[in-house]
Amino acid sequence: MDQVLAEQPPDTWESFPLFQILNDYLRTDDNLKNGRFHQHLRETFAPMVVRYVDLMESSIAQSIHKGFEKERNGCATSEDLFWKLDALQSFIRDLHWPDHDFAKHLEQRLKLMACDMIESCITRTDQAFQQWLKKGTGFVSTDYVLPSEMCAMVNVILDAKNQSFKLCAVDGVDVHQYHTKIDDLIERTSSSMTQGMVAKLLSVLESVISKLGRYDEGSFIGSILSFTNVSGSGKELGKAYINFARNSMDQIRQKVNDELWILNLFEQWYAAQVTMICSWLSERLDHNLHPYQCTCLAHIVKKIYTDFELQGVMEEKLNTKTYQTISQRMATEEAACALMEGSRRAAGDDDLPEGAEGEDYPETGIEDDMVEKKPKVTAQLSQTLGDDPANYVAKVSNVAGNVAGKVGNVFGGLSKGIGGITACNANFSLFTNFLHL
Repeated sequence: MDQVLAEQPPDTWESFPLFQILNDYLRTDDNLKNGRFHQHLRETFAPMVVRYVDLMESSIAQSIHKGFEKERNGCATSEDLFWKLDALQSFIRDLHWPDHDFAKHLEQRLKLMACDMIESCITRTDQAFQQWLKKGTGFVSTDYVLPSEMCAMVNVILDAKNQSFKLCAVDGVDVHQYHTKIDDLIERTSSSMTQGMVAKLLSVLESVISKLGRYDEGSFIGSILSFTNVSGSGKELGKAYINFARNSMDQIRQKVNDELWILNLFEQWYAAQVTMICSWLSERLDHNLHPYQCTCLAHIVKKIYTDFELQGVMEEKLNTKTYQTISQRMATEEAACALMEGSRRAAGDDDLPEGAEGEDYPETGIEDDMVEKKPKVTAQLSQTLGDDPANYVAKVSNVAGNVAGKVGNVFGGLSKGIGGITACNANFSLFTNFLHL
């Protein structure tokens, strides 16, 4: 045996099956177990086992480094890492090393190696994820598509969580506390990824409501956009955001493997959206919303509730006090916009020449199906303003008076400068298009 082993080239491992056959035979025979030949066998192969473990550790570390340099998400690299670590531990375990102390030493070294390698994989994955989050931070619109690479990186962390217990614990017991260390790192990284993805998705809503801010009362830009009617009714922007949200939810559903992680992400995303909208509305408590703002937000608020409900978010997470506050505010704003639109139509009908009552006029988006919605508007007003008819009429008159007065001020200021605007018609059109963008 010694002669055959001496003729073997260095760093070749074809002789390990010989050790397994001889060792399994000797350790099962009480007369030969721990005998002179058995001892000689251990002393001969011990340096080879140590050398093999050293080389495998170096090879796995290099594969992690090269893999993350080539890949965009680290998914294949992590799968290869977990397979190699499991294969190495299985190989050493199947040797059934006869020396108990040396066997424990090998086991501890392999568990520590797995802990270090998984930690390196998690760290590199998190760094790549943060780089993806930074992409496109300057301009985010409703056309944004959540990259599949980010979802793949989430899967790497979730897979590491599932593999770490087997690779870092000993027979289901965390003897060396390696699994506890890795598990804490995984939880922090997973939470950081969730928060980062929510913030990225939330930046689209932030972009939408920043556009709505142009229509605030007293805003010069909002006055121009309303006067030229270049921005539509507001419903188009609301639909664009809802389409973005639905596409993002579908992308996450298709690419991420863990249902609990997905549900937690959706709950945090929904809560963040509701909080942002509520804060934006709270800043405008003393002002009525512009019809464009009202139409856009009303569509978003109604749709996100039903869409996230379909994704499995529970009722208590959806119908929070914050959402109820938003819903009540939007009901009041929609009613006020409907009253203002009705007053505008009535004033327009009074000015029509005889026989022109049947002409069609451009819609603003607020008056869609107005005839069918009158009972709903009346019910919302009754619930919002109270059941007392006198109180109802007085409050509605105040709302309509305030809205009409503010709209009159806007158009009055514009009419004073209409001559200059007409003289520069071409430049004005370019300017309004720029503002809309």
